[in-house]
Amino acid sequence: MERTVEVADGVELWVEERGDPRSPAVLLVMGAASSGLFWPEALVDRLAASCRVVRYDHRDTGRSTAGSSYALRDLAGDAVAVLDGLGIDRAHVVGMSMGGLLVQLLLIDHPDRLLSATLFCTGPLGGAPGDPAPGPSDELLQFWATMGEPRDDEAELAWRVEHWRLLHGDGVPVDPAEFRAQELRVAEHSGGLLPATAHATADQSGLARGAELASVAVPVLVVEAPADPAYPPPNAQRLAAAIPGARVVTVPGMGHALPAAVLGPLVDAVEAHLAG
Repeated sequence: MERTVEVADGVELWVEERGDPRSPAVLLVMGAASSGLFWPEALVDRLAASCRVVRYDHRDTGRSTAGSSYALRDLAGDAVAVLDGLGIDRAHVVGMSMGGLLVQLLLIDHPDRLLSATLFCTGPLGGAPGDPAPGPSDELLQFWATMGEPRDDEAELAWRVEHWRLLHGDGVPVDPAEFRAQELRVAEHSGGLLPATAHATADQSGLARGAELASVAVPVLVVEAPADPAYPPPNAQRLAAAIPGARVVTVPGMGHALPAAVLGPLVDAVEAHLAG
């Protein structure tokens, strides 16, 4: 079932539900500049066999409202507003990349709305105890510097496929055709290739709250992606160390992407966490 949910004045988000509405809810929170359709169908279908799965388009992605002024921290509020709009009191929440940072804000500010949290391809919020976690690889930073350059649609599509190849890492074999098909599916959903720079200019203040993770009591799973060039090891270990009781599970070969090759062990880990 698809619908829109108003999360702020003049801001509506596209939302999709799948699975039995009487089952426990699982909210999927995607990364920056990424439509909810970047959650693979195989992952959504597996979770929907036992859960009420909700995915949505962030502001400035997919079919959601574009162009409004906001801070990245507002996107965490959007996630709560999606739950409110669907009448969901509490949910398991799964966050990838920027979505993982947003889920950390939910753990701090809205623990009463979370049954559990799963975080992957992400690192701790700023200010977390311990040594700073390493940042993206030099190769990835150099590639990101070309993100806003003008390109026609075909060149833009090629840029995005190469971007996914870099994010994928070298842990498991890569199939560029899989990423191209994914981008085309999202473009059809969105009405075209929306800017890859979405969220890059949003206000990033209010995110240095890592020290507050020490108060989290919600069950948390951190999935380590050993081939991730955006949040390389030991980001997962640093994140887990900042959250009392957090568990770490490693998905061998996983990078900063969700190709078919890693979905089996990833969903196995998520399902085991939800069941626990």
